[in-house]
Amino acid sequence: MGKQKKPELLIPASSLEVLKTAVLYGADAVYVGGEAFSLRAKAKNFSMEEMAEGIAFAHERGVKVYVTANILAHNEDLTEAREYFAALRDLKHRVGAESNPDVKRKPYEENSCCTGRESHEESDFGTESKLAKESNYGAGIQFQGGKGDGQVMDGDEIPAAPDALIISDPGMFTIAKEVWPEAEIHISTQANNTNYETYLFWHKLGARRVVSARELSLKEIREIRNHIPKDLEIESFVHGSMCISYSGRCLLSNYFTGRDANQGNCTHPCRWKYAVMEESRPGEYLPVYENERGTFLFNSKDLCMIEYVPEMVDAGIDSFKIEGRMKTALYVAAVTRTYRKAIDDYFTSEETYRANMDWYRAEIAKCTYRQYSTGFYFGKPSEENQIYDNSTYVSEYIYLGIVEESICSLCDLTSDYVKGENRLWLEHQLAQGNLHWHDAETGEEVRLKGTCGVSGEVPHKEAINGEVPHEEVISRDMPSKEVTDVTGKQLCGMLNFLQITQRNKFSVGDYIEVMKPDGRDVPVLVGAIYDENFEPQESAPHAKQKLWVWLIDDKEFSEVMVDQGDVLRVRA
Repeated sequence: MGKQKKPELLIPASSLEVLKTAVLYGADAVYVGGEAFSLRAKAKNFSMEEMAEGIAFAHERGVKVYVTANILAHNEDLTEAREYFAALRDLKHRVGAESNPDVKRKPYEENSCCTGRESHEESDFGTESKLAKESNYGAGIQFQGGKGDGQVMDGDEIPAAPDALIISDPGMFTIAKEVWPEAEIHISTQANNTNYETYLFWHKLGARRVVSARELSLKEIREIRNHIPKDLEIESFVHGSMCISYSGRCLLSNYFTGRDANQGNCTHPCRWKYAVMEESRPGEYLPVYENERGTFLFNSKDLCMIEYVPEMVDAGIDSFKIEGRMKTALYVAAVTRTYRKAIDDYFTSEETYRANMDWYRAEIAKCTYRQYSTGFYFGKPSEENQIYDNSTYVSEYIYLGIVEESICSLCDLTSDYVKGENRLWLEHQLAQGNLHWHDAETGEEVRLKGTCGVSGEVPHKEAINGEVPHEEVISRDMPSKEVTDVTGKQLCGMLNFLQITQRNKFSVGDYIEVMKPDGRDVPVLVGAIYDENFEPQESAPHAKQKLWVWLIDDKEFSEVMVDQGDVLRVRA
C-alpha cells in the first residue's frame, strides 16, 4: 500500500439517533446541521442540546463531528450567524443529561440482568475492527474513571465544540474566523470548487479542507492534489444523490415554489414529472413519452463508488463523503458499514478488497437508491446517467427500529401470543429445564423438565398474578418435576426484551433481520411484542410507538444476542 493515506469516512446525520448509528457502524467523522444556516432545512437537524450530546457521544468513541453552516447568507443572517458561531465555540455537554426518555417499567423489571452482554463471535471484519467498539448506544457519554484530567461525574460539564465548520459563503467564513479564530473550516461543495487556484485561495484564508465539486473527474482531482499543499485536505463525495444543477446551485425550487434551495429549502423539482405545453394552447399538456408513465427530464442516478476505492485513494482524496442528511438510520447503517469494510479491506490488501466485492455490491444494493452511476469521475455523464421513466427509489429493506435498551423479565410464556414456531422454542426450553411452573392455588414453584406439548391457547395472564418472584426461584437448585403435559398451566421463564421505537409495521411471527455493526445480518423470528406497559400485542402498527420485543432464533432454539444500537429491518 506504500505511503497512501487511509481516507476518512464521513457520514451524514439528520438526528441524534442517526449520528449514534453512524458512529457505531464505523464512521470516522459525522457531519450534521443545526437549526440555523444549514442547507437541509427539511431535515430534523439538531438543537444545541442534541448537538452537544451527539458530539460528546462521538468524541468519547474517537469520532469527529462537523457542523454545516453552508447557506448563501443574506444581510439579515449575519448578526445571528455571529451569535451561532459563538454558541458552537462555547458548546458544552452536561454528563448524565442524555436525551433518552424514561422507560415505564413494572417493579420487577428494575434490575436488568441481560444488559451489556457481549457476543464474542468473530466476523469477516476481524476482532480488532473499528466496528467492534462497545456501543452503549442509549447511554450517551460514559467516561470510565480517570480519562483526561480525571474522572468525569454526572452533572459535570465537558467541552462539546464541533471539530470543524462547513461553510460556503465568504461572509460567513469571515464571521466564523472573527468569532472563533481557532475553528477548523471546511469549504462546502456549494462554493463551486473546481480548480486548484480556488483551493489555494481558500487555503491562504485559513481553510483546512475544501470539498470538491461533484462535476470534477478523478483526473482533475489528482491534478488539484499535485498543485496544493499537503496540509490542505480534499473531501469528495463517493455515494448518494446527484443534483441536476451545477454544484447544487439550483433555481427551480425557488422559481416554482418560492422555496430557495440555496437557503436550505429545496423541494426537489428535479424529481417531478414534466410535460410540454404549446404557448398558443394554454392548459393543454402534451406528454413527453419515454414510456406509458411519462418522462422525468431532470432525474439523475445516484452516485456509488464502492467498486473504485483504489482509484479514489490514488487521486489523493483525504475524506470519502456520503451524501444524505435526510436519510434514515437504516440507510446510514448500511452505507457506513459497507464503505467501512471496503476501505479497511483495501488497506489490508487489494486482493482482500477485490475478493469481497460481491459482498459490497450486495450490501450497497440493500440501501434505498435510484440506480447507481459513477457520476463525473470517469468523464462527463451521458444520457445513461439519467432516469427518464420514473422518480421512485429502489428499496429492498424496510426499517423497523434501533435497539435502545435490553432488559430481562420473568414472563408468562403460555399467553395466546405464543404461537407457531415459538411452541418449538418452548418445548426445547422445557426439555433443557429452563422453564418453571407456578401453581397459583398452591403457590408451588418447580422447575419443569420433560418432553410435552405446549398449548398456545391459554388466555394471557399477568405472570404470577403480577407478583413475580426473585430470580433465584429458577436457580439450578430448584426442585425438578417431570411432566408430560402442561396444557392449561402457566409456564414462566426469564426472557430478554429489547426496546425499540417502531418505524414501520411488523407482527408477531414475522421473520426480520438484526443488522450488526460487525457485518453480520442475523435472521430472527419476532416471538412477542409488548407495549411500554408490557401489555401484549400481535402487531406494531403505530408509528414511533415505544415497544418491547422478544426475538428468537427458531433454528437453534435460542434467544439472539442483540446489542444496543443494532438495527432491525425486514425485506420489503
